[in-house]
Amino acid sequence: MSAVPVTPANRADAAAPLLRLAYAAPLAVVAGLLLVTAYPALAWWPMAVPAVVLTLVTLIGRRFWSAVLVGSLFGAAFFSVNLLFTARYLGPVPWLALSVLESLLTAVLAVPIALAYRWMPRIAPGALGRLVLLPALVAGLWTLREQIVGSWPYGGFPWGRIGVSQVNGPFAEVASWVGMSGLSFLVVLLCAMGVELVRAGGLRRIVRVVPAAVVLVILVALPAFPTTAAGSMRVGAVQGNGPAGYFDQRARGAVLDAQLAASAPLLGQDMDVLLWPEGGVDSDPTANASTAAVLQQLARRVDAPLLISAVTERGSQLFNSSLLWTAEGQVGATYDKRNPVPFGEYVPDRAFWEPFAPDLIGLIGREYTPGTAAPLIDVNGIGVGLAICFDVIYDDVVWDGAAEGAQVYMFQTNNADFRGTDENLQQLAFARMRAIETGRSVVNLSTVGTSQVIAPDGSTLDDLPIDTAGHMLTDVPLRSGLTPAVIIGPAVKIILGWGSLAGLVAAGVLAFVRARGTRKTPTPEGAGV
Repeated sequence: MSAVPVTPANRADAAAPLLRLAYAAPLAVVAGLLLVTAYPALAWWPMAVPAVVLTLVTLIGRRFWSAVLVGSLFGAAFFSVNLLFTARYLGPVPWLALSVLESLLTAVLAVPIALAYRWMPRIAPGALGRLVLLPALVAGLWTLREQIVGSWPYGGFPWGRIGVSQVNGPFAEVASWVGMSGLSFLVVLLCAMGVELVRAGGLRRIVRVVPAAVVLVILVALPAFPTTAAGSMRVGAVQGNGPAGYFDQRARGAVLDAQLAASAPLLGQDMDVLLWPEGGVDSDPTANASTAAVLQQLARRVDAPLLISAVTERGSQLFNSSLLWTAEGQVGATYDKRNPVPFGEYVPDRAFWEPFAPDLIGLIGREYTPGTAAPLIDVNGIGVGLAICFDVIYDDVVWDGAAEGAQVYMFQTNNADFRGTDENLQQLAFARMRAIETGRSVVNLSTVGTSQVIAPDGSTLDDLPIDTAGHMLTDVPLRSGLTPAVIIGPAVKIILGWGSLAGLVAAGVLAFVRARGTRKTPTPEGAGV
């Protein structure tokens, strides 16, 4: 790779704004709206590339406040549309609050990317710096933004990651090696390399295209990491389509009755387990003897254990729980949802937030306690990894299940509060990516749909349409062995995210030192003549 001549002029050009703010601001909005189309329901996965490219172009050379403005416009355009489902029942306040929060975080975290574009060309203006180091730093800082938004505040909300948008495309299998954060990094890296190639005129020299070509080949050609076949499990899964929404009018036990009715065609069928969705039992079977008796009778009639979900009470605490039920009653461990939804299943700092929206906050009367148990249940010697609803968007829950011995995943969810929106499809994209990432089958079951049985390669084995009562009876492949994503995933996140922040700080220090040295160096006699 031939070097780019190092001169004060090209250092300044590389660090200068590429676009006037009057053009960058509207383009940031366009980028955010383009990125929305990469996610379900449209799921135009290639659109993530121009969206990321446009976003980076608008940030090149920006100073602090202009970077904040551009970042906030991109974030507002993307999140306000992508999270529109949150307004389905509760109106505009929750949607607006979440969208504004995510946009503000995006705005603040756009600044490090802008600083990378200002500092890195000053310390590494050659081809290696421009075409490799700078794009890698930018991609790492983008990944760091996803991680921070996905973990803070109140556990964060890791929705809208670039990696998830690629579930339908040829890049998805790379997630089995580096996880979703690693996939986000590689996609942004490719985009950032493309931007720098064009800026540096590198397309005229084939050798300069090599780094970007290598990244592209990795994304397209790297096959999924092979896990080991370990037989199959015959799973009955029932989508009752009952009145399971927060505001649905229903009689006592109506959701349970809907699940029982939809399970009836499975009576007499051979199966290893009968799976019900989150909230499929609308009373606590550990405390309600009549509900427990109904479940025991069903277990006898299908001659298989039931994997159900219900709200359980222990002392003064409430949990969103997965329970294994047999003809003899509850058996085995209980898994409690690790990540109850803030302002949905509990209200953090209620005394502070309630005055801002007393009517809405007052609707959330129950406070769910986060679970601490391993996300795994043993079903007749088969390890079943678990995640309840939005648990599926948190890496640690899924990775812990695989590490504990999961041979298959069963995700229980309730999308009834989001009927008529794309939320169920966006969550389903996470479930499909988890199958690819871990090399394991996933049974993703909702009260109201969409429900699917997903193969380890992300393909669909069986499904139930939305707003339809029905069942699936599927021979689900089992797998053993851990993918690199599960083993090194936590380290990848640390290296890419916090490592890029350390790299940015180092670049800033070196740029400062170099700038001071340049100012102190006397100009040679006759220079510039």
